[in-house]
Amino acid sequence: MFDHRKYRPAPTVQLADRSWPDRTITQAPYWASVDLRDGNQALLAPMSVAQKQELWRLLVDIGVKEIEVGFPSASQPDHDFLRWLIEERQIPEDVTVQVLTQAREDLIQRTFAALDGVHQAIVHVYNSTSPVQREWVFGADRKGVKAIAVRGAELLQREAAKYPGTRWTFQYSPESYSQTEPDYAVEVVNAVLDVWRPTPEQPCIVNLPATVESASPNVFADQVEWFCRHLDRRESVIVSLHTHNDRGGAAAAAELGLLAGADRLEGTLLGNGERTGNMDLVTVAMNLYSQGVDPKLDLSDPDRIIKVTERCTGIACHPRHPWVGELVYTAFSGSHQDAIGKSLRHQRATEDLPWQVAYLPIDPADIGRSYEAVIRVNSQSGKGGIAFVLERDYGLNLPRWLQQALAPVVQRESEERSGIIDAERIYALFQEHFVHDGDGAPMRLTGYKLSRNGHDRIEARILRQGMEHHITGEGDGAIAAFADAWQRAFGVEVSIADYQEHAIGAGTDAEAAAYVLLDIEGRQVPGAAIDRDTVGASLRAVLSALNGAAAGGQAQDSARAAEPGPRAVA
Repeated sequence: MFDHRKYRPAPTVQLADRSWPDRTITQAPYWASVDLRDGNQALLAPMSVAQKQELWRLLVDIGVKEIEVGFPSASQPDHDFLRWLIEERQIPEDVTVQVLTQAREDLIQRTFAALDGVHQAIVHVYNSTSPVQREWVFGADRKGVKAIAVRGAELLQREAAKYPGTRWTFQYSPESYSQTEPDYAVEVVNAVLDVWRPTPEQPCIVNLPATVESASPNVFADQVEWFCRHLDRRESVIVSLHTHNDRGGAAAAAELGLLAGADRLEGTLLGNGERTGNMDLVTVAMNLYSQGVDPKLDLSDPDRIIKVTERCTGIACHPRHPWVGELVYTAFSGSHQDAIGKSLRHQRATEDLPWQVAYLPIDPADIGRSYEAVIRVNSQSGKGGIAFVLERDYGLNLPRWLQQALAPVVQRESEERSGIIDAERIYALFQEHFVHDGDGAPMRLTGYKLSRNGHDRIEARILRQGMEHHITGEGDGAIAAFADAWQRAFGVEVSIADYQEHAIGAGTDAEAAAYVLLDIEGRQVPGAAIDRDTVGASLRAVLSALNGAAAGGQAQDSARAAEPGPRAVA
């Protein structure tokens, strides 16, 4: 039965003067990867040695300096991988391997033997301290569990002395710390420190695991701050956190834990780990990056991180995974697309200012993502997204009224296809519905002559229904003169509701795009054209609108919804 009454809230820490809420993170923590140990334990099919080698190289390349490589005393593949690292000299001088062992003499002895020849290493010993583990799993009291921790610490110290050529760092974890009474956790850890007697020059690591995430991140932060306040030899201890994601708060708990005094974070790439996963190193590092803090990790190629991790773990990265998912910088919503397009234009004009783009917390280019994927058009998209795509890929800066006319055309097409419609097809629809001046059009411009003497005078040759007509008119500007000539020749009154033009590209080979909104006997019809000649593009845009009106097709229907801008002087 789904019955909440069988559960009770997690206990909280009495910490009325907590200070972590008023702090900010200003520097990166020490990062420790547990992909090859904790992450590997989570897999249906554990990694082969070859897969571990590939993942190791990735971790080293992105800048992780402490990497837990396994449980060599209990796993032959872990042992073999560790020996490969040491014997093949695969460990850079600035990288430290970490290994895990329970607080048992035989396991600790085998662990140090497996590390023989390594230049530096972290030996991580642990035992469970929570009430349910003490009483129900081990059948021990507080005194007995503390004795296990102290014995483990003594064994590490004894075995390390047998290998004087290695620079050793000891790490202790009170497993299930987040479910252990705070005073007892500190009591056990202080007993371990009494054995190791760390100094600021030779510190040890105390790792606080949320082995099972059982409370909200703020409660965990209180536990961390309380621990740091009561810990002996705090200046000689690197406080590390190992958060799991059972409640979905591993990243938040890690960040709040840093505010509460922690120095180091253990986690995995993309959050792989037992049950719902470990803290995601990529997510937390990118969180810092987005706040202007150098994460000290190179995450500029997330596609490689994803491909290698997927290949080695067999777990796919969700397309909406924070920061690095395939679709996290992609907008389909019309209002989002419009805001992104406007913000990007403003950002480009003010490059000296900090990044501020709606819906894009960082510049996608920072992590190798192209702007082609930022806005993708489907049936949920609006005019802003369509306009953005045409400007980005074809250099077309459509006026608002033409955006409004084109949007329903694209939407219908997308609905029929039941999916994304690409830029090439959007451009084809724009041409099909609003550019009617090429071969096969009912009316085409075959030539013109423009002279200016007070008023503009135009002489144009029009191929209309197979017959060439010579028309002449005058007006303020080429388009107004052309409209006058049209009325004189064919008796149809044409007025300009709006007109815009712009260059496509730069230099002598640049083309001109012209957009015109005609008022033809009370009906507004848009048209467009592209030509190397600015005046020619303008005249052809007028003919495109006239052809669209004559055809009575989709362009005409779409144009009825168009919202005209102010009348332009042509």
